[in-house]
Amino acid sequence: MAMFLLFLLLMVIPMSIHGECTCESEPEERNRAEALKYKLAALGSILAASAVGVLLPMMGKIVPILQPEKDLFFLIKAFAAGVILATGFIHVLPDAFENLTSPCLPDAPWGNFPFAGFVAMLSAIGTMMIDSFATSYYKRSHFVKPTTLPLNEEGQGEHEDHLHFHNHPTDGHAHGPAFGLQEDSASHHLLRHRVISQVLELGIVVHSVIIGISLGASESPSTIRPLVAALTFHQFFEGIGLGGCIFQAKFKAAKVTAMVIFFALTTPAGIGIGMGISNIYEENSPTALIVEGTFNSASAGILIYMALVDLLAADFMNPRMQGNIKLQLSANISLLLGAGCMSLLAKWA
Repeated sequence: MAMFLLFLLLMVIPMSIHGECTCESEPEERNRAEALKYKLAALGSILAASAVGVLLPMMGKIVPILQPEKDLFFLIKAFAAGVILATGFIHVLPDAFENLTSPCLPDAPWGNFPFAGFVAMLSAIGTMMIDSFATSYYKRSHFVKPTTLPLNEEGQGEHEDHLHFHNHPTDGHAHGPAFGLQEDSASHHLLRHRVISQVLELGIVVHSVIIGISLGASESPSTIRPLVAALTFHQFFEGIGLGGCIFQAKFKAAKVTAMVIFFALTTPAGIGIGMGISNIYEENSPTALIVEGTFNSASAGILIYMALVDLLAADFMNPRMQGNIKLQLSANISLLLGAGCMSLLAKWA
């Protein structure tokens, strides 16, 4: 619900932005008809890439090699985490600095303080707080009350939203103190995946709408053309990172479907908004610069925190990876490839 309200806010704010700054935009070739063709192509390609990317990790249910316990899953997540990290550092944060240090803004206060870095820092700290409080809330809500299920139940049916784990190391059931520790550990990991997937989607949604609006509002084919390929690649691998988290969170089918659709539609929705306001949207107006810069800064803080703490640190400190030097080296190479490829795209987008 919170993400839906944020999405509505992101749709409403651009509609109030209009040309109100005397700064002149850089001259660019304008061709509305040709630009529209590229925008429509972007809608289709980005929607398809987002959907395929976020659904690919979920194919682990039918393709064994893509299951979370397989080495390939670690490598794919490392590559996707590199893409997300580079998105925050190379694409989103520099754009935020450019927005909030623009000569179109008054020197006081915008020229006297690094607001982009400040907002990104607060966003990262806020993400950590949400991460911590959400995890503790889920723990209390699921484990304060003892379960009333019979011993031979496996936590299905009406209690499916709650986290019940039964281990079968032998032919019998394990219900002693040792099992309690195993259950708590498994439950903790599942809760972490659930929190991570939702916070990560929030950070991705914010900047996906912003970049969609920028593309949709442009009337320059030469500007839109490289963005189509760059954003298609970008959304595909961001989708893989998010899809892996959603798959590991083991949500109900309805929640998974909602999160997949929400992610897949955010950038196309942003493009649609940009197309609708292209006649009144002025990228160099103070309002546009402040709104975009603030949201980009916040998004960068979220993405950088999530990539480093919840994706990379969690997987790279995993006992399985720590005990397998070949997997560890492969994951590091995959991480560098993902970050390198996404960084290279900054040349065009």
